[in-house]
Amino acid sequence: MTTLSKEHLSAPITNRQQLVDYLAAGERPPSEWGIGLETEKLVVDRHSGEAATYPRIAAFMKRLEALGGWRGIYDNDHLVALIGPDSSITLEPGGQLELSGRLCPDMYCCCRDLKEHAEQIAEAASPLDLAFLGLGVQPFTPLNKIDWLPKARYEIMGPYMQRCGSMGQRMMKQSAGVQVNLDFSSEEDCITKMRLALSLVPVFYALFANSPFLDGQASGLLSSRALIWENTDRDRTGILPFLFRDDAGYDTYIDYALDVPMYFLHRQQRYIDLTQSRFTFRRFLAEGVDGEVALLSDWDLHLSTLFPEVRLRPQIEIRSFDSLPDCLALAPPALLKGLFYDESSCREALALFADQDDAERHRLYGEAPRLGLETRWKDQTLRDLALRLLALAHAGLNRQRLEDGGDEGRFLAPAEEIALSGETLAQRLLKNWPQKREEQVERLIKHCGYAPLFSPSDCA
Repeated sequence: MTTLSKEHLSAPITNRQQLVDYLAAGERPPSEWGIGLETEKLVVDRHSGEAATYPRIAAFMKRLEALGGWRGIYDNDHLVALIGPDSSITLEPGGQLELSGRLCPDMYCCCRDLKEHAEQIAEAASPLDLAFLGLGVQPFTPLNKIDWLPKARYEIMGPYMQRCGSMGQRMMKQSAGVQVNLDFSSEEDCITKMRLALSLVPVFYALFANSPFLDGQASGLLSSRALIWENTDRDRTGILPFLFRDDAGYDTYIDYALDVPMYFLHRQQRYIDLTQSRFTFRRFLAEGVDGEVALLSDWDLHLSTLFPEVRLRPQIEIRSFDSLPDCLALAPPALLKGLFYDESSCREALALFADQDDAERHRLYGEAPRLGLETRWKDQTLRDLALRLLALAHAGLNRQRLEDGGDEGRFLAPAEEIALSGETLAQRLLKNWPQKREEQVERLIKHCGYAPLFSPSDCA
């Protein structure tokens, strides 16, 4: 992520241009573009498959810290994150483990970092009987049986989620995903990339569907995580149709963010609850709160609490991928790098959606998590579209050929295999699903457990 200095963020907001400048701070020349990969994993008991308790996860985090290179971050004496020189490991509300990697110049850098992470967590967890699943939703443990991470902000977010949507707490405690952060060079480039990313959301859900279970049962969807997000909070989730207007720009996204209700303010190391009324950031700018005026740090925090499928803060973050096995988690960033960082591939990909309207986008968005690659697209299916996009990504990566001759297209191979077969990870998992829990757990670990599964030459 692009980071702004503490001094800059501590400035009071006195005019709208500061909000624009915050987003524009993400602009970089193409020579400096990178890929930021964030991977969430479900932490479960190795034998029962149930969600691990916070004390067990904290013990694991302390072992990981002891391996070196990490500094513990605490919230009221509870270990909630580890910070390294270039990356961080954080815990989500239900104990999901997230690696936020550094901004990498190429896919080999992403691969090396993820491989090292997979090896480290496997070593730290081995005596604790924990396993890490690259799966989009907790397969067995019901919501009320999952510990809340003891973090102050969740004491505000949790109750609010119960009031604003039917599955917000499920999102917080049961779901896991892969996110990819991308750069842009200008306002026009930013909006172009966000439009393309939003158009691709159904393809992402179809191609990388990997969450067919919920509360121990098949949910009837290939991506239960998509259903959870759709029913989390309509104010701050979805596919942002207003960005397809001809006049869309930074101001368009700012107007959206200004009218989303705030969760809280953070002052003197405590959170001030703002969820008892629909207190928007626009109102905060106009009225203040308890004598507090809006700071750029408040804007920074508020943007981090918006959860659309594609968001701007100020890099572009694409959020529509179920959590994936470690060897497959590199396919989404490779696909995006090939499509978004090559002018020709980006233009050709956009042309595939030139005649798409809001109604069609919403139809695809609703059907893809259920039907996967069989979802109808024009007179074809999303499988056909995925194959075309993968070919464009390959071509784009070839034109971005690395100086040492490395072929980044190799990281597309697992996704290409799925698209060619037409069978998603979720469908493979459902096929011949065993009846006994111990066999189910072993099947899950084989399907998506962080082993690590890399071959020695993957990141050379």
